[in-house]
Amino acid sequence: ADLRGKLVVLGTGTSVGVPIVGCGCDVCQSPDPRNHRTRCSLILGLPEGNLLVDTTPDLRTQLLRERVDPVHAVLYTHEHADHLFGLDDLRIFPYYLGRKLALWCEERVEDRIRKSFDYAFGPDVENSQTSVPLISFERIGLEPFTVLGTRVVPLRLYHGKFQVLGFRFGNVAYCTDVNGIPDESRELLRGLDVLFLDALRRKHHPTHFNLAQAVETAQQIGAKRTYFTHMAHDLEHGATNAMLPPGMELAYDGLQLELT
Repeated sequence: ADLRGKLVVLGTGTSVGVPIVGCGCDVCQSPDPRNHRTRCSLILGLPEGNLLVDTTPDLRTQLLRERVDPVHAVLYTHEHADHLFGLDDLRIFPYYLGRKLALWCEERVEDRIRKSFDYAFGPDVENSQTSVPLISFERIGLEPFTVLGTRVVPLRLYHGKFQVLGFRFGNVAYCTDVNGIPDESRELLRGLDVLFLDALRRKHHPTHFNLAQAVETAQQIGAKRTYFTHMAHDLEHGATNAMLPPGMELAYDGLQLELT
């Protein structure tokens, strides 16, 4: 599929996904496909290729479901397992591209990748064809940078005691795994058309916004449209949307938006 000019939401689920293995609740048993949430990720069809945000354990399933052609670069929000541990599924893309696949991330994400995927960094990897992911690192911080022909603005976010990154692409921003947004990042979220924002569940959580906190934060930021993501199994899609303020709704796996 040609993704140019499109943003596709690959996954909207919390770290264990929805349905949760072994759970018999109404959402986990729901026939509504919008209640089926793979781990949290998205992909953008940029002028010079497809930019994947995070490599979830569901990555292969997500890319096949959305018929994604090669991934040309990867951007990481942080190093937690549900956002990282599908990295081995990137192995096929350097084969297609004829070069190493660039991973854009902070230093601690690179450190985790080098530890967890140490087999991708041995002396013999150059001759490995598709048996290990052939990757290179592009170090990022809080300075804007350009990837695949598009300017990206990193945003420092707080995820409990962890520091993670959100990203702004034009008038779209992606802020998952967050329960605190510092003032300097809020300044960078002015004038958005679309905001993707963490809204884990109804009850309080120590490292994620709950739904009420997410709604309040979204009202403060004032994007024209807000989509909530990284959701657990107590947020039923239709029922939750019916009670949200205008301009706010739950994202769902497979949601597509036009990039302007």
